Amino acid sequence: MTDLGLYLSRKSVNRSDVSRKTGISKTRLSELSNNKRTKLRASELYLIALAIDVEPCEIFEEVCKELKLVEK
Repeated sequence: MTDLGLYLSRKSVNRSDVSRKTGISKTRLSELSNNKRTKLRASELYLIALAIDVEPCEIFEEVCKELKLVEK
């Protein structure tokens, strides 16, 4: 499961509602939630945040928490 999938599960998000509100297909939401190779677009993340009524930064920080700057 991806970080997005874990986040949505913790929040008990109904993916059918998200799909209906955002226009993102249930298949695409499933791929984003389960397949780590699937690339999440910024526009998708923003729409998902709006649909579940959270700040986009909250999801962004959760999904990207493992990214770090390269140390010199």
